[in-house]
Amino acid sequence: MKIQSIIQNEAKFQNETINLIASENYPSAAVKRALSSGLMSKYAEGYPGERFYAGCQNYDEIEQHAIDLARKLFCAEHANVQPHSGTCANLAVYLACLRPGDKILAPSIRSGGHLSHGSRANLSGQIYDVHFYEVDPETGLFDYDQIGKQAKKIKPKLIIAGYSSYPREIDWSRFSQIAASSGAYLLADIAHTAGLIAAGVLASPVKYVHFVTFTTQKTLRGPRGGVILCRKAWAKKVDRAVFPGIQSGPHMNTIAAKAVCIEEALRPEFSQYAQKVVANARLLASELNKHGFNVLTGGTDNHLLIIDLRRRKITGQEAEKLLEKAGILVNRQLIPNDSKGALVCSGIRIGTPAVTSRGMEEAEMLKIAAWVSQVLKSRGKNLTKIYSSVKNLAKKFPIVVK
Repeated sequence: MKIQSIIQNEAKFQNETINLIASENYPSAAVKRALSSGLMSKYAEGYPGERFYAGCQNYDEIEQHAIDLARKLFCAEHANVQPHSGTCANLAVYLACLRPGDKILAPSIRSGGHLSHGSRANLSGQIYDVHFYEVDPETGLFDYDQIGKQAKKIKPKLIIAGYSSYPREIDWSRFSQIAASSGAYLLADIAHTAGLIAAGVLASPVKYVHFVTFTTQKTLRGPRGGVILCRKAWAKKVDRAVFPGIQSGPHMNTIAAKAVCIEEALRPEFSQYAQKVVANARLLASELNKHGFNVLTGGTDNHLLIIDLRRRKITGQEAEKLLEKAGILVNRQLIPNDSKGALVCSGIRIGTPAVTSRGMEEAEMLKIAAWVSQVLKSRGKNLTKIYSSVKNLAKKFPIVVK
């Protein structure tokens, strides 16, 4: 069959390349077994004990277990594990606490925000009155005093904190103070950092915010899907916003896989993994700085780093394509004050969750940094030789996550 052949080609491609895309990872065999199980064929609209289909006893048990695990892992009062994605989770939170036209204060995409944080191209930006805050153009960091002044002036109903391309840790306490002083609800979107927060490597926002959303496929190393955490007072509104608000039937195989990855995150070895993810990212940032690249904010506190390529006179799009030809996968990235559009960009984003899952450590990071430097500085010369070296290294670390 054609599809099976393509799947085999993709497996070969993944094993022969180095994946530095910050939002991607490799789930365990147990997660994949749950995801591909017979659970995928069942409709189970509703919630445990309140389904709209017969024969849901086992599905009630699965979902309740996933809820309990999510609450335990993040010390949360309530969890909804049904959102099909992080965007669905964010839209459900908006539906739970906002009305159309209400004001939102959110990070712009150029300052690390996500489409679902109110981009005009996204439904969130078409329904709500979204205002954006930016990082300081000099430091690349968020100026909490400035965000606070902006919030007092705008008086948003909801403030969003949490990012898809910000390399530094967030001061959740300061955001909580900003939200309280402006009378706003506070949403922490930790889609990228959920695994690092669960492992205790980064601080948790749970006690400071009204809502938390995250995806399970990134640093949490699970299936593609979303989760919402909130205070008990918001539980009913959040649940109604997910179903029947924005979704119908939950994907029970995915919920089972979410439960598996969350249970894995409760193990001591997951904390060790998360620490290595950050150590690898910091080393890559340091080495690329040494190679003369402009790493925004000078480094990273988490799993990703952003390189501003403007002084190299190469676009993010060009860099992404050249590196892919060398077997190294990154993604183009908008950066603060970027004059390029989203399809071109002036930067690239590099992340370490996937390579760390494969067992790569310090020695491999040094080689990867050198290859990235060679590819970009030479504008793609000697790609065949570099690709051969990349392929040989990748094969030493097969994609087998236990």
